[in-house]
Amino acid sequence: MPELLRLFGLRFLFFANDHTPLHVHVVKGQGNITAQAKFTLDPVELVENKGLTKSELRMAESIIEENKEIFAERWNEFFNNKN
Repeated sequence: MPELLRLFGLRFLFFANDHTPLHVHVVKGQGNITAQAKFTLDPVELVENKGLTKSELRMAESIIEENKEIFAERWNEFFNNKN
């Protein structure tokens, strides 16, 4: 589970067995995940939410928008080197 960023109590990551389209998971909680959401990267769009508040979703979307090129680069590096 490669972690991309940790900010304001939210962790931005993808799973080692993830699939396209490129997306990022936003997780709240340490160890025990208390809430999570999933956003696509292009365009940045909420796909699924399981417990994050509206303000957390807005913050997560803004952070993803600002870092989407870096997240996509990390995704491509990870999955292209996995084969």
